[in-house]
Amino acid sequence: MNIARYIDHTLLKPDATEKQIIALCEEAKEYGFYSVCVNPIWVSVCRKFLLDLPIKVCSVVGFPLGANLSLIKATETIWAIRDGADEIDMVPNIGELISGGFYSCQRDIEQVRRIVSKAVLKVIIETCLLTDEEKVKACRIAELAGADFVKTSTGFSSGGATVEDVRLMRKTVGNRLGVKAAGGIKTYKMAKAMIEAGANRLGCSNSVAIVREAMEAEKTDK
Repeated sequence: MNIARYIDHTLLKPDATEKQIIALCEEAKEYGFYSVCVNPIWVSVCRKFLLDLPIKVCSVVGFPLGANLSLIKATETIWAIRDGADEIDMVPNIGELISGGFYSCQRDIEQVRRIVSKAVLKVIIETCLLTDEEKVKACRIAELAGADFVKTSTGFSSGGATVEDVRLMRKTVGNRLGVKAAGGIKTYKMAKAMIEAGANRLGCSNSVAIVREAMEAEKTDK
C-alpha cells in the first residue's frame, strides 16, 4: 500500500506562515502525497510551487464552522478555483442540518458545486457533532447536492475521525462517493485502520511521520 497517495498533506492553522506552506509543498513533492490542503490565502503559493507536478492543491471553504452565508462560501470558492485549487473541502451549515433544515443545507452545498464545476468537491459533515442518523442524512444530502466526497471532520471541533464513522459513511454512500477521514490521524496504524474501514482519502498534518512509519512497517514485514 502506497499510503502517501491517500494523503492530503494538510496545514490549516491560522498562524501558518508562507515559509511553512512552502515546506508543506516540499514535503508533498518529496513523499508523493496526493495533495496539499491549505487555507484559501495560500492556494496561489502552492500552485506556483507545485506547477507541472502531479500533486493537487486543495483548499477549504466556509472553514471551520460552516456558518457563513452561502454567498460567502460561493465567493471563497470562486477565488480559490481562480488561484489554482483542484479540490474544495467545504463545511455546510451543520446547525441548519441539526435543526432539520435539510433543503437549505443541500442548497448551500449546491451553490458551491455549481462554481467548483469539474474540480473535486468534498463536504465536511463534522461527525463529532452529529448523531448516527444525522450523519447518514448529511451524507445523503451531500450526494444529492453533487458532492464527490464526504469527509468526517475539520479537525477544529470537539473530535476527529473514527473508524466507526468512516464505516458508517462508506455504508451510506457505497461506491458512489469517496470518503475522506480527517482529524486526529497521527499514526500509520490509525491511517491504515481508516483505509480498511472504507476511507479512500486521508487528511493529515502528521503525514511525514505516518509515511515513515509505513516504510518501517514494510521493512519489518519483509
